[in-house]
Amino acid sequence: MAAKGKGKRKPLAEINVVPYIDVMLVLLVVFMVTAPLLMQGVKVDLPQSPSAPIDQKDEEPIIVSIKKDGTYYINLGGDQETRRELKDITTIVAKVLREKPNTPILVWGDAKVEYGAVVSLMSDLQGAGAPSVGLVTEPPRS
Repeated sequence: MAAKGKGKRKPLAEINVVPYIDVMLVLLVVFMVTAPLLMQGVKVDLPQSPSAPIDQKDEEPIIVSIKKDGTYYINLGGDQETRRELKDITTIVAKVLREKPNTPILVWGDAKVEYGAVVSLMSDLQGAGAPSVGLVTEPPRS
């Protein structure tokens, strides 16, 4: 006499996770490729300096660029390549800092820009409410 139910097996209820892992790896590659493109600003020739990198914070920084001809640009909004007036930039920065007071402000100043223009930009940004303004440099080439 055969045991009851010996020939029948219960169906296994397992989820096949291999396709999910494949999708996750594809998304990881996509984000790794696009992340450096997100922090783009106006092309300037940054000065070289052996400085320490800043601490990464949760807030994405506001980048204000000044080209060697003294024109200002900001990385907010749709068109980052549009020339802005200094008073417009300080107004935008003040609005953002009212909403998110811990947002870091970075200045990309061209190496050939007049020193007084960078100092004026930094003081105007601090007047707009920025507790500190960072200068972006490139590491020296060996």
